[in-house]
Amino acid sequence: MARPREFDESTVLDAAIHCFWRYGFTSTSVTRLTDTTGLTAASLYNAFGDKRELFKRALERYVEVHVGERIERCRRLPPREAVGAFFAEILNRSLTDRERKGCMLVNTALELAPHDAEFREITAGMLQRIERFFLECFRKGQADGTIVHSSSPDGLAAHLLSVLMGVRVLARVRPEKALLEGIVSQALALLDR
Repeated sequence: MARPREFDESTVLDAAIHCFWRYGFTSTSVTRLTDTTGLTAASLYNAFGDKRELFKRALERYVEVHVGERIERCRRLPPREAVGAFFAEILNRSLTDRERKGCMLVNTALELAPHDAEFREITAGMLQRIERFFLECFRKGQADGTIVHSSSPDGLAAHLLSVLMGVRVLARVRPEKALLEGIVSQALALLDR
């Protein structure tokens, strides 16, 4: 008979997120994970299989907690305000990130996606979720007249996704309020009539 788990999976995943987010996949050792989570290596392997699977699960949880919840909060707002609120949260997170960890999703896209087909597919899907949120806002905003009709919603969504990625990467090396706010305000100005 299998023994029941003696730990809360969400707590362990949150600890793993912190570790992977701070150090990246490659620089996070199993020892570092055991120190951070409080579990033994055997318990980690029994629960999650291996470091790669633990990383995948941690990334999925990160996206649900940090991206998914932000999208749901912003969806409750009128379309133009939703996009502005989304970027306001990103700016706040970027400017208050004392460790300059950036975004775990963006970090994964940079560290693993170029040479790992599975993580390329995972991160692409997660980024498409953000792009779909933007697209939904632009279509609704164009329908209600709060977002300019002169640009295609698909083009605007792709553009703002690239601005988002750029801001998250730039903030790691130049977390300057005026610089980042200027980039975002220029991008959001494209939406206004």
